[in-house]
Amino acid sequence: MGRWRFTGVVVLILLLSAASHGRELPVKKSGQSFVYNHTLAKSLVEYASAVYMTDLTALYTWTCSRCNDLTQGFEMRSLIVDVENCLQAFVGVAHNLNSIVVAIRGTQENSVQNWIKDLIWKQLDLSYPNMPNAKVHSGFFSSYNNTILRLAITSAVRKARKSYGNISVIVTGHSMGGAMASFCALDLAQNISTQMKLGSDSVQLMTFGQPRVGNAAFASYFAKYVPNTIRVTHGHDIVPHLPPYFSFLPQLTYHHFPREVWVHDSEGNTTEQICDNSGEDPKCCRCISMFSLSIQDHFTYLGVDMEADDWSTCRIIGAQSIKKFYKELTSNIIMAKHNVDVSIVEPSKQRDLSSFR
Repeated sequence: MGRWRFTGVVVLILLLSAASHGRELPVKKSGQSFVYNHTLAKSLVEYASAVYMTDLTALYTWTCSRCNDLTQGFEMRSLIVDVENCLQAFVGVAHNLNSIVVAIRGTQENSVQNWIKDLIWKQLDLSYPNMPNAKVHSGFFSSYNNTILRLAITSAVRKARKSYGNISVIVTGHSMGGAMASFCALDLAQNISTQMKLGSDSVQLMTFGQPRVGNAAFASYFAKYVPNTIRVTHGHDIVPHLPPYFSFLPQLTYHHFPREVWVHDSEGNTTEQICDNSGEDPKCCRCISMFSLSIQDHFTYLGVDMEADDWSTCRIIGAQSIKKFYKELTSNIIMAKHNVDVSIVEPSKQRDLSSFR
């Protein structure tokens, strides 16, 4: 797709962001030691890529073209599709990681450029519950908390832990899916930790190409409740730079939570640079000139394709996939052998297909 060029007011906004050197509001340290595992990152990026697949039957049976390599042997436990809101997720057990994996796909739109332009104008318009001064964007928050995702994911995690004991939970996602994965990880670590006996150390988050989701106060709380967090950014990817960050507005601006790992080319070699714990390390992806930001870098992470397998309007693709899935779920003997909960939301109705197992 080439480099994304901004003009007019958009250029002015990004130039202000790049040129600002005012006082920044620091993110409080979590006190946890930081460990980045390249092999784990390679595994999780494959899960974050697989959740983009539109063939629900192949996901259900874990036979999709992206359901191999480091994710072989994954036990699918729950498949979640919300056609109305263009959302998709799955929950399962990665036995080689001894962990429950939650993967969330963001909005699949036929115009990625329009989605990126919309990110520039996102406002911090919601106070995060029970977190004084913490502000987030209501759209990102609502996509997880006010849709089927929260109920279906927490139910699936609870069931998996009942079957396999107190194993850890790893949440992942790419792009807007990474934003929703952040709210999911925080929810698992904080709001339902008592009933699930799930401490913050048992929840890990790793996202890829994630946009900013809240302010510095929110970032501080997040670092406290989900200390085992990694945001992988790639090269000149534009999305981690959005919504814009203004250091001269420390109380009002968006602010990434720690910790970033910036994957970029350095003197002909690929470098995985571990950034500081501020969330906004100026020596990491923020050092990139705003004029060289790229959409293309957003769609490849650690050598893995992060594009949806069909870029048609998500509601059309979702409706077609569900129609095919219903037919195969009720008639295919192989499908019947899989112990997978299925939750599907179509426009104006909701279906729980657990009884088809």
